[in-house]
Amino acid sequence: MAVQRRRASRILLLDGQDRLLLFHGSDPAAPGVTWWFTPGGGLEPGEDTREAAERELAEETGLRGVELGPVVAYGTASFSYRGRRYEQEQWFHLARTADTAVDHSGMGADEHAELLAARWWTVEELRATAETVYPVGLVDFLDRLLTEGPPVDPVRL
Repeated sequence: MAVQRRRASRILLLDGQDRLLLFHGSDPAAPGVTWWFTPGGGLEPGEDTREAAERELAEETGLRGVELGPVVAYGTASFSYRGRRYEQEQWFHLARTADTAVDHSGMGADEHAELLAARWWTVEELRATAETVYPVGLVDFLDRLLTEGPPVDPVRL
């Protein structure tokens, strides 16, 4: 099976209580398997990571006026979705919002169908959960980010 390569912008969106927004997702090709993940998605032609992050936030959360900060992390994710294999280069922007009311109406029908829930998580809740959270290493990175502030150079996740 051929691997589809893509570039994506992800968002570490924090509220005023330092809770992180994660989406609960599933794959129709793998019934019963679920995971939590950060908002974001693939770059459109001509977009940079910041433009993609702003567009994806608007589509996936409906939130406007989000304070979009720097790229704080990057990495590569290999995964299967709907029977297709992907290798995704991804960049994580730090962002803050005072508004926590999420509206998914801007998402495409396919995206919306696989989205099971949205939740604001504390570091402690993420550490305590037995559920799968992506990217691997997110909890430790978030804890460091909240304690030390954004890194000078983006960190590999």
